[in-house]
Amino acid sequence: MSTASLPRGLYAITPDWTDTDRLLTAVEQVLAAGAVVLQYRNKLADASLRLQQAQALQARCRHHHVPLIINDHLELALAIEADGLHLGGDDGELAAARRALGPQRLLGASCYNQLALAQSAQAAGASYVAFGAAYVSSTKPLAVQAPLALYQAACAQLDCPVVAIGGITPLNAGPLLAAGVTSLAVIGGLYEGGRPAERAAAYAALFEDS
Repeated sequence: MSTASLPRGLYAITPDWTDTDRLLTAVEQVLAAGAVVLQYRNKLADASLRLQQAQALQARCRHHHVPLIINDHLELALAIEADGLHLGGDDGELAAARRALGPQRLLGASCYNQLALAQSAQAAGASYVAFGAAYVSSTKPLAVQAPLALYQAACAQLDCPVVAIGGITPLNAGPLLAAGVTSLAVIGGLYEGGRPAERAAAYAALFEDS
């Protein structure tokens, strides 16, 4: 079981940048503008760079009192004493990850467009579940689509927080928030085209109004 609680608000995910200075500058702006969770995800980094970037991000997250969640890599999450771990469908067994993390760290699970997968994840100790893509995503353009009805059903039937991800903008997020999702997970919408602080503030403001 999990005793950790996912904050309500903007769930920022890092882009696949190998330039650490560029990454840290952008993330600092996103944290200062109101992100309540940061997930470190970098599919282009090798193990050494992942460790370097994760340690630097951990310091910034602690400064802003924002939990840092590591994507995919349990060993990295444990090594830097991160606040949590997020696993996709092929990234490892949730129950084993929960045992390794203990009850007080966040454990998230990607459940794509499958409510049954989310129910199993919750039973295995997930702190929250994520469905997506909510809309067409530039980060994962071929991702399966998760319909609004799925978010509505998940929020009504599950006891854990529900996260929406995929193609979410401040203009199309309303129905997801109305369905009851706890957090909006965003990658491209924060970093593509520059102005990450302005973009993060626009997402954060949605939770002030809902």
